[in-house]
Amino acid sequence: MPPETPSDEIRHRFENGVSWITLNRPDAMNALTRDQRERLIALLGEASADPGTRAVVLTATGKGFCAGADLRSNATGTGTTADRVAGDVSRMIRLGAQRLVTAVLDCEKPVIAAVNGTAAGIGAHLALACDLVIAAEEARFIEVFVRRGLVPDGAGAYLLPRLLGPQKAKELMFFGDAVPAEEAARLGLVNKVVPADELEAAARAWAERLAQGPTRALALTKQLVNASLDSDRATALAAEAAAQELNMTTADANEGVAGFVERRTPKYLGR
Repeated sequence: MPPETPSDEIRHRFENGVSWITLNRPDAMNALTRDQRERLIALLGEASADPGTRAVVLTATGKGFCAGADLRSNATGTGTTADRVAGDVSRMIRLGAQRLVTAVLDCEKPVIAAVNGTAAGIGAHLALACDLVIAAEEARFIEVFVRRGLVPDGAGAYLLPRLLGPQKAKELMFFGDAVPAEEAARLGLVNKVVPADELEAAARAWAERLAQGPTRALALTKQLVNASLDSDRATALAAEAAAQELNMTTADANEGVAGFVERRTPKYLGR
């Protein structure tokens, strides 16, 4: 895979087993257009399918991580149109914001959000759907929908109660107040807060550590954790047993056991 894929609004590079995806519309606070959304979905799908990709970092340029959907383009948000008919909005949400968040949740590689600034609306949900979130001290998370008279979309009412519990999720969604990075960390929305000039290095350290791990075991672990939030105990335990059965067929599982028996550090190849 080439080290850099040129793009105006989405930058993509690959290094040390990590796919780096960068939103690049800083003048618009990285509000998402339809083309950006489709490019993100495609890159996440490619990361899942490529054995050489073992972790993903999602970040952005400028002062904002993502200000949400670009409502002015009426491409990814609800917007307003004179000729809309019943079903248009729900179809737009299903094929747009929900597909994007689902692409993050279903990516078979660990996805780290490196949140450099404001993450609002679908931008917040894009970050919170990631497996790990590192935020710059200046970052903020805003459930901005209520400020526009809108219902949260992009899986917000699915994600936030699972991360925070229903009461706190409702507070954030009812009032639309900005949550600073440190408060987001205290609430459990963010794993780590770092100075802005250390954000890329912090994301790289975690991503490259993940890229050296047992990739298939991490993928199965991600699936188990995500599914457990919607499962009963019997279903979750059955899924766990099936995942371990499948994982034990991988080269990395055999290497991990051999490393333990031989008292050496295992070398995982992601297979």
